[in-house]
Amino acid sequence: MKTESFRGRDWITDLDYTKEELETILEVAFDLKRKRAVGEPHRLLDGKTLFMIFYNQSLRTRNSFEAGMFQLGGHAHFLDPKKIYTPALPGREIAYTTERVSDVARVLSRMGEAIAIRCYGEPVDWVYGEADKMIREFARWADIPVINMEDDVYHPCQGMADIMTMIEKKGPDLRGKKFVMSWAYSPSPEKPLAVPQSAITVASKFGLNITLAHPEGFELDDNIIDAVKENVRKYGGSFEIVNDMKEAFKDADIVYPKSWTSKHFIPPESPKPDFTKIKELFEKNKDWICDKEKMAIAKPDAIYMHCLPADRGFEVTDEVMDGPQSVVFDEAENRLHAQKAIMALIMR
Repeated sequence: MKTESFRGRDWITDLDYTKEELETILEVAFDLKRKRAVGEPHRLLDGKTLFMIFYNQSLRTRNSFEAGMFQLGGHAHFLDPKKIYTPALPGREIAYTTERVSDVARVLSRMGEAIAIRCYGEPVDWVYGEADKMIREFARWADIPVINMEDDVYHPCQGMADIMTMIEKKGPDLRGKKFVMSWAYSPSPEKPLAVPQSAITVASKFGLNITLAHPEGFELDDNIIDAVKENVRKYGGSFEIVNDMKEAFKDADIVYPKSWTSKHFIPPESPKPDFTKIKELFEKNKDWICDKEKMAIAKPDAIYMHCLPADRGFEVTDEVMDGPQSVVFDEAENRLHAQKAIMALIMR
């Protein structure tokens, strides 16, 4: 168990952390979950402050961080970018409306112990990687840890809740288990790539046999794919990409069907976001839904996962989401425990 390498570090992507460090986070998360279950106080961040900046709406992320900080003895400040001078990168500034990220980061560093940011999509004009760039700019200037609550490339907090849930349901040794990260249809094409990308980068350090399934046109970031392949080479397991949902689900232990947009029709691959073309691509693949027929292709004890909110009737049927194989609410709860572990370790 590695414990000495966390204090003061940023949490932007799980790729910045070793497998041993991720295992430490999980051990702490399980311990904090037990403590909460039995009512054992754990005020590990007594009197400390987390600043949360949300450019996008949130249910699970905001409440898990806010509740988590309270349970750890601290306080989380919710900052609406529209109600403060909106933090902006150079070149995106508007007089008396925005404030440069470097200035915001240094001010908040004098007043609290960490800054957490969620940003993707419209706030950065759907330029892929621009939100991640902004979070890294916060980290460059802040003297306190910066936590990524989801950007346009990574969602490492969700990734840790996902792997925690897999361990709870499938045992501590995930080697050889088949994990399917699949695209699924939604009427809304405005969904970032962060969740599937972090799901497979985390999983690739735990020996799973990973199948990434999506129709043509929904490819993930090449850098993410390369990182997953390298992790598989180093830690074991396997990785494949298929373009057939039914083929992917065959003999799966864990299925995670979720919608994401096409990076081919947003900048920098496209001069500007073209949601008309993305929508056309979506509509060609309406049969990519997780229903009882597809669950029947997986193993009888397979679990269904989703980060939520799920588009019922499109990504998944009610029968599956509310059925016995669904673990989505355990997964949502584990956001609380995983994030508490991350905060307890880096904000000490």
